[in-house]
Parts: sequence; structure tokens; C-alpha cells
Amino acid sequence: MASFTTRPVIMGRRGVVTSGHYLATAAGFRIMEQGGNAIDAAAAMCFCLNLLEPQSNGIGGEVPTLIYSAGEKRAFAVSGMGWSPKAFTLDWCRAHGIDLIPGDGYLPACVPAVVDTWATAVARFGTMSLARVLEPAIELAENGFPVYEGLRASLAQSVGKFTQVYPTTGEIYCPDGRVPEVGELLRNSDWANTLKTMCRAEAAAQHQGRARGIEAARDAFYKGDIAERILAFISANPVEDASGSAHVGLLAYEDMAEWHATVEEPVSLRYGDLDVHKCPPWTQGPVFLQQLAILEGFDLAGMGHNSADYLHVLIESAKLAFADREAYYGDPLFDKVPLDVLLSKEYAADRRRLIGTDASRELRPGDVGLGVPAYATFDVAGDNRRALQVAARSVRDLGLGHAHVGDTTHLDAVDREGNMVAATPSGGWIGSSPVIRGLGFPLGTRGQMFYLNPQRPNALAPRKRPRATLTPSLVTRGGRPFMVFGTPGGDGQDQWTLQFFLNHVAFGMNLQEALDVPTITCVHFPSSFYPRPAYPNRVEVERRLDKAVLQGLERRGHEVKPIDEWANGKVMGIRIDEERGVIAGAVSPRRSIGYALGW
Repeated sequence: MASFTTRPVIMGRRGVVTSGHYLATAAGFRIMEQGGNAIDAAAAMCFCLNLLEPQSNGIGGEVPTLIYSAGEKRAFAVSGMGWSPKAFTLDWCRAHGIDLIPGDGYLPACVPAVVDTWATAVARFGTMSLARVLEPAIELAENGFPVYEGLRASLAQSVGKFTQVYPTTGEIYCPDGRVPEVGELLRNSDWANTLKTMCRAEAAAQHQGRARGIEAARDAFYKGDIAERILAFISANPVEDASGSAHVGLLAYEDMAEWHATVEEPVSLRYGDLDVHKCPPWTQGPVFLQQLAILEGFDLAGMGHNSADYLHVLIESAKLAFADREAYYGDPLFDKVPLDVLLSKEYAADRRRLIGTDASRELRPGDVGLGVPAYATFDVAGDNRRALQVAARSVRDLGLGHAHVGDTTHLDAVDREGNMVAATPSGGWIGSSPVIRGLGFPLGTRGQMFYLNPQRPNALAPRKRPRATLTPSLVTRGGRPFMVFGTPGGDGQDQWTLQFFLNHVAFGMNLQEALDVPTITCVHFPSSFYPRPAYPNRVEVERRLDKAVLQGLERRGHEVKPIDEWANGKVMGIRIDEERGVIAGAVSPRRSIGYALGW
């Protein structure tokens, strides 16, 4: 058990909300006070986070979402992942000398997914109009919000880019080439007007009903003036990207107008008496379940929390699950993903037997019946060597290692009816693509996660969803609501949330204790982000871990790299105790600005 907590567990009877920024959390709380449910509150928080954490997410990005509907008594996944342009093909890449999709610029832009994700969720599961949900975000954009330390540091790091390469970004975030001070109000009137355009469209159609009004708001973004301004800007303003060349955008009007978020079945696994639900393999979410399936065969509590034995099997389980991610995961509309095998008890037992007393240096995807695919093993002499060279420059120039562990954000909401939401907004951040003049936001770069090898899953194809790292979690017990949680942090997300979940359900810690204890990150496998470096056998550990434990890991053959004491993610979660009628939430103190509220 943790000996201290940095914050109290927030408990309430009517509802609890968490998010990556306290002002967004306050917005969700406000929506619930006004009579909205958890879905309405979650939508309001997301749009606020798009504004408040522009270095980590944006309205031009993505938001994979899990919802437990109290009315329908089941869990759903909402595909908050836009598809790639119809014109962006393997042949196009070959013809233009692209052998690795860059992590910046317009080429990796997919259709922005945030607006229709929440339009779809609020229309089906919510109670309010979209305009009501957007009110807090519009107010923050028009009246301004105080710049905080993390945002100022991000702007200071990129001020040269924002004034010279992305001048439209600089006009909003670094006017006159000056980085705003902490506490200074930052306004984005263009962003507010973008949301107001949707609100006006909704109001004009509201006489036809709430759902039709929300659809009209959605169409204003994807089929109206907003879409046209996006496409005009990226067609007329080429930007240089990591490929070394300047490119215009490949998104077309039809790509925008024909994309829709979809409500899907989540991927689920029984763990003890709990059912754990994740988004399908257009995210990395099933790796959480694969790790759980492997770990279920160990006496984790008997090993002792954060002991060398426990962390060793945690690391080795992650290596095996993420190797399967590389071998098999992709958009199931295009790629056959053998989840029936990957999540079976028999397969988990086979994988578990591979964990010995020493660390493995191999990337070992499993055989699901067709042999182990050769493309999913380390090529140290080729692709990974090049990736490491590019990554070394990225570390020097951008501060990126295994990549993007500080990007992304998260939110959760639970109401007294038992509705639950976990959503992980990301992409569309200001560091990788210029703000679109007059709209106040940039496009995303999620397409960098596609491979250009046509033989493997997650290979680039027109109108395909890239396999994202974004991975909210939702848990039920006996078909009833139990828990939601998530974190920012790229490939680390399904490692840190797994540690949090096990801290709570296997080691009996309360939510805040489970968040506060130090965590580890395996970076053994290829990063999901450009240029996809892998660091075989390396594990990054927060320095607060006991030195004797670190030495124990080293004796087992792990390459241990200590990092900052509070470096890993910003995990948060909410649990509902229906028997007592109490909802409890907590947020990690990491990165300082995430908070929970309840009443």
C-alpha cells in the first residue's frame, strides 16, 4: 500500500468528473449541475480540453471513446478516429519518394474526428443540445484562459517554428513573436467562431428535433464553410515536413463529407469477476487485455507490489502483448485481426510460458495459426537502425524519445444513473501542423502511424483508420457500471493504466494511492510515432522506485533507465459503488493541472 497520497479521493453521490485540465473539469461539473448526464458532461470537457491543452490535443484530432449506457445497460465504443484521404495511397508515396510517413505537416492528416464523435454520442446517449454542451468552451475561447506553466514551456520551445514556419499559429499563441507569461489570458476568437457556426446551424434545424439539430451542427463542420476553409487553406499553403519536402494537403471535400463516427462493440475480457472493455484494434487497446490475460496466471499479490519479481513479469508481458500489436492490429474493416485467438485462455497460457527468469531481448509475436510474420520482428541492421538515428535527432531538436509520452489528454464522467464515459482526446496539436487561418485550430497527424509495407496490417490505404495509441478503459461487474479510467502518453498508456488498475483491484489501494505510486514503461517495441524507434530490453522507471528493486531488474537482464520522479502520464479514473450510492474519482498529480470534481 502507498504510505501517502498527494490528493484526496473525490467522492460524491450525484456525479464525478475528471479531466486533464481543471477548467475543463469545472465545465463538466457545470453541465451536470445544469441537468446534463455523463455523456453531455464528457462532451463539454472534451471541447474545453481541445482549447486548454492545444499542445496535447485539438478539435482537428481524434477522441476514441467508451460509453456505458445506463438505459441500454451495456458498453459501447465510439470510433473517434477519422479515416485517411482517398488520394493518400501506397502508390502516391512511392511516386513522391515517401518511404516513411512524416510525423508533421499535412500528409498524415486524417479527417478530424472530434466533432462527429460527440455529435454521435450526445445525439444517442446524451440529453442536451450540442450548443448547450459547447457553451463553456466558447466562453473560455472568447474571454480567455490563464496560461499555465506547461503550456508556456511548450510555446517557448516552439516559438521559432510558430513565428517563422507556422505563422498562423504564432498569430494566436505567440503574437509579435512573444511567448505569453504564466497567468496571462490567452484568447482564440477564431476557435470560438468555429463552434458558434455549428451552434447557429443547430439552432436553425432545432424545430425538427434535438437529434436533427445536432446533425445539422455536425454538417456545418464537415459539409459547410468550415470544411471548405480547411481544404482551401491546406491546398494553398504547402508546409515542409520531416520528409524534407513541402507538401499540400491531400484531404478532399468528399473525405470530409462522407466520414462519420460509428458506434461499435468494444473488445472485452473477463478478469476475475470484472469485464474489462477496450476500443477495437483501430487502437492499441486490446494490448491491455492481452497483458491482463497473461498476468492472470501469476500470483501478483504474492509477489509484492512493485517488487522486482512483479515488475519483471509486468515488463515481459508487455513485450509479448506489444509484439502482437505490431504483428496483428489494424483497422478491422481492412485487416483481419485474430482477437478470438489473441484473447483466448489457451493463447495466453502459451505466451505466459515464454516468460522466464531473465529478460528477453527479442520481439516475439505469437503464432495464431499461420506462422510468425517476419515483418514484426526487430530489424536492427535496417529499419530500426535508421529509426534510432532519426530519433536521436528528434531527442536533440524536439525532446522526443520513444515519442509523444506527454501529448494527448483524457477525461472521465460518471453520473448517478450509472452512465459512464472514458475518452482520450489527442492529435490536432499545434506543434505538428499550422493553425488554419480563420478557424483557430490545426489538423492532426495520426496518419504517421500507418506502415508502408502492404503485407502487414495497419498499412496505408484510402479511407482507413490508422491504429492509434489512444486507449480509454471501461470496466463493468455483472453487467453493471464499475469503473472508467485512462491517461495521455502514447505507447505508455496501456502500461500505466494497467499498473493503476492492478494497484486498485489486485493490491487493494484506493484510487489516489493507486495513482501516486511510481510506475515503469517498457520501450522494447517499435514506437507508434515517426520515426518508430525501438529500444530493445529498455525499461524507463520513475526515480522514486526503490534502488534495490532497480538492481533486481538489472540482475534479470533489463536495461533500466531512471527518469523524472513523476514523469509517466497523467492517469485518472472514476469508480461507482452502486450498493452504497457513492461515486469516487481521482487524478494523478503528474503534470499538475488535471483534477477531479464531484458532488
